[in-house]
Amino acid sequence: VMASSATTVAPFQGLKSTAGLPVGRRSSGSLGSVSNGGRIRCMQVWPIEGIKKFETLSYLPPLSTEALLKQVDYLIRSKWVPCLEFSKVGFVFREHNSSPGYYDGRYWTMWKLPMFGCTDATQVLSEVEEVKKEYPDAYVRVIGFDNLRQVQCV
Repeated sequence: VMASSATTVAPFQGLKSTAGLPVGRRSSGSLGSVSNGGRIRCMQVWPIEGIKKFETLSYLPPLSTEALLKQVDYLIRSKWVPCLEFSKVGFVFREHNSSPGYYDGRYWTMWKLPMFGCTDATQVLSEVEEVKKEYPDAYVRVIGFDNLRQVQCV
């Protein structure tokens, strides 16, 4: 039989002072251009009304043809399969359900099948033009599908 020994624990006395720790002190002038709400050097935030929020990088201006070709070239070099999707609305909204986490407009319609075996970015661009002819008011996006991991990467 083991004898248990009772130990006494000292009650909490509060936090210790950090004055003895080797912490470098900064002067208020060493923060550079940091501002906490003054009228100068303020960052503009996204307005809550009037501008729809889309997906990542949607705040950028529309891509030029050359920029789009470069993005698709990157997608193909990464061994991903290009795929086109389109939607009349283009953003998520809440209309048919009020439960948390549910949004309408999350899924876009696929234009044809994914472009398996595509090696030329101009092929993708010609398909984008076809979608725009068929649905002139729709939003079109190019996604990159990794067929090995079975996930959308771009």
